[in-house]
Amino acid sequence: MRSLIWLLLLTSIAATSQVNTYKVSFSNAVHHEAKIEVTFPKIKSQKLSVQMSRTSPGRYALHEFAKNVYGFKAFNSQGDELEIERNDPYSWTVKNTDGTITVQYILYANRGDGTYSQVDASHAHLNIPATFMYAEALKDRAIELQVDLQDKPDWKIATQLEKINEHTFKAPDLYYFMDSPIEISDHQIRSFEHDGQKIEFVLHHQGSEAEFDQYFEQVKRVVEQEAAVFGELPDYDFGRYTFLACYMPNASGDGMEHRNSTILTKTDALANGGMKGNIGTVAHEFFHGWNVERIRPEDLEPFSFSEVNMSRNLWFAEGFTSYYTGLILHRAGITSEKEYIEGLSGTFNYVWNSPATRYFNPMEMSMQAPFVDAATSVDPVNRENTFISYYSYGSILGLALDLSLREKDLNLDDFMKLMWQKYGKNEVAYDVEDIEITLSAYAGEEFSQNFFAKHIRSAERPEYKKLFEQVGVSITQNTKKNHFGASFRETENGLEIRRNTVIGSPAYEAGLDEGDVIISANGAPITTSEEMEEVIATTAEGEKISLEYKRFGETGTTSVELSADPAYKIRLSENASKEQLKNRKNWLESK
Repeated sequence: MRSLIWLLLLTSIAATSQVNTYKVSFSNAVHHEAKIEVTFPKIKSQKLSVQMSRTSPGRYALHEFAKNVYGFKAFNSQGDELEIERNDPYSWTVKNTDGTITVQYILYANRGDGTYSQVDASHAHLNIPATFMYAEALKDRAIELQVDLQDKPDWKIATQLEKINEHTFKAPDLYYFMDSPIEISDHQIRSFEHDGQKIEFVLHHQGSEAEFDQYFEQVKRVVEQEAAVFGELPDYDFGRYTFLACYMPNASGDGMEHRNSTILTKTDALANGGMKGNIGTVAHEFFHGWNVERIRPEDLEPFSFSEVNMSRNLWFAEGFTSYYTGLILHRAGITSEKEYIEGLSGTFNYVWNSPATRYFNPMEMSMQAPFVDAATSVDPVNRENTFISYYSYGSILGLALDLSLREKDLNLDDFMKLMWQKYGKNEVAYDVEDIEITLSAYAGEEFSQNFFAKHIRSAERPEYKKLFEQVGVSITQNTKKNHFGASFRETENGLEIRRNTVIGSPAYEAGLDEGDVIISANGAPITTSEEMEEVIATTAEGEKISLEYKRFGETGTTSVELSADPAYKIRLSENASKEQLKNRKNWLESK
């Protein structure tokens, strides 16, 4: 990644060197089309290969953006059409005749999120890799983008790109261009100054100014609390950070971090649950401005636009960011102490009641990202039993590390600040061993080696009961509640098991599998989820449920011996001591 000094130097150099010019217009926006033209001047080779990206910054899987391109043509400086070769699905090789090549194409774009682009009557939401072709051979050239809005005079342009005029922007090179999303719409803007830099929030929505004002106050508190963790804001290029939020019914829920901006998309309007439901993504993505954009995993550098990007560090880059998401919302006064603590239960149970820990540790789970990060496949997989999201896994490990450090009168805030000073501020990429070494310097070699050996290179569960106790929080299980180990959906054929049964659960041990249709329990017909849940709840300890089910059109029988519910409840202790309350306050209070 790049420092501001480096960026300004590149910009200065670009002023006297070749510039690739991009033009985009939206005359057929109602049908989700953008017309795009790219001119590459001073080409010396006989041929030039141009291509669409296959990946996007912040994503780890392939997305094959070329599938949305059609009407491709190429011309020389005189307007003569040039010969084109196709050697693969995502690139076009153009014959050079006079040193200038201009390509034109139509892009179909109808998914408004952090990965794809969306063009319609309401806006042009552009993720650059999903929108614009590029020439790998010319990746170091400066880029100028011209946005034609004569068909959409009410639209305005918001982006982290450097502004030349109202409709023209520039980037020092391809990498920076690809990392700079654009929201073009009739949007609203709010901004404030923090640490001498401008934080602006661009909002495309159907709500009121008053709702935006109320929401923006929450955004400001999030920014302030996250800056307090690291002690400062990053040095944003041009002294500006931009939230690009699109809370529209045509959007798809997502958030995606970039160097000096972030994409926020959701269908929930501020007046319809979005005031509280959307702010978590704000907290998560803004934290990435430090942790992942600048405190950067070495195995994501350089980012590839033509193949998958795999990292073993996502438990830290994504997971620790997820830990701070909930914590920051509480510190910012958006959620109560009770809401935050009790809200830990869902993620905790998902992680530690999964059998996946027997197969992969957090680093190996991180390396699954190319298969799960908005990746698509048609064959069934066994993720219920083999995968835990590195977001969730890392979040719960971040919690454990924070509480473990607090036993030593240390804390995760100061450790993250040390990672920032050592790796993020100067943008020196790190690897797993660097995190461990930094933790050793902060908390001692024995502590660091123990944590990494047990919880990062292995999948051992930390002693949460002891850790929670110091801050007046209880973690308990209801051993009298029955557990079956399958989820259901009601179908025309009966009550169907809707996903893989969990390894080791009663349903799994009884031989039940996804797609089995429950016909009866203990001789009584079963047609609804409520009926099945009633049978499970009322089965006495030591008794078995006799089930009749259908599989592939044939009837089978089995008996299920229920177990105790493995779910944990995390709650505030009713009789916390003064010392525990003091520790909790130090952990949760605003900075």
